Amino acid sequence: MKNEIKQYLKEHGFGHFCPKAVLFDMDGVLYDSMPHHAIAWQESMKRFGIDMTEADAYATEGARGIDTIRQIATRQGKEVSLEEAQRMYDEKSRIFHEMPDAPIFDGVFDMMEKIKRAGMTVNVVTGSGQRPLIRRLLNDFGRYLDENHITTAYDVKRGKPYPDPYLMGLQKAGNLKPFEGIVVENAPLGVRSGVSAGIFTVAINSGPLPDKALLDEGADVLYDKMTQFRNEWDNFI
Repeated sequence: MKNEIKQYLKEHGFGHFCPKAVLFDMDGVLYDSMPHHAIAWQESMKRFGIDMTEADAYATEGARGIDTIRQIATRQGKEVSLEEAQRMYDEKSRIFHEMPDAPIFDGVFDMMEKIKRAGMTVNVVTGSGQRPLIRRLLNDFGRYLDENHITTAYDVKRGKPYPDPYLMGLQKAGNLKPFEGIVVENAPLGVRSGVSAGIFTVAINSGPLPDKALLDEGADVLYDKMTQFRNEWDNFI
């Protein structure tokens, strides 16, 4: 398997692949939180007269919340200002934080321990900017992660699917080059962001979307669970 991966890397322009950092998305990768987010999105948007389905929530996951709101509203013939979108996103966040904490996926702690032992850094690149979620990241993963290695919606002007969030993540990881990182994503927009940044991108399909939705965005490797990636980690370094 290791030789197969090396051959793939060479054939797809990763000949200088030398990972020093892993950049994780948060929701749907570290936490099994997307079901909660989908409910919060549907309930909050309904209060503002906007129809948002569970499929919409999964398809737009990873983008900045205000961008998602304006995109969905425009699609339904409604114009929403940045200020209005922020108020709507605040309501979505309020509903989400009234729900129980989402569990951490199996294999995440093992994965981070492997990364640390390999002398690499753990980083998070999220479309969220909510302080309670950032505090939870630091509380849960403080052994492997500090705030300087977290990129949020407030660190970039353009969120996923643009490359900006993962390029900023590389910068925060130590001004690294794309061939020095590995992206771990679960959403089409996030995969597109990592790929467009020129970073080797691993997709974990933890939700209801078909594998094709992630592979079509250019994911280099796809797994159903974090534990599968953990089991094959040694093939990547």
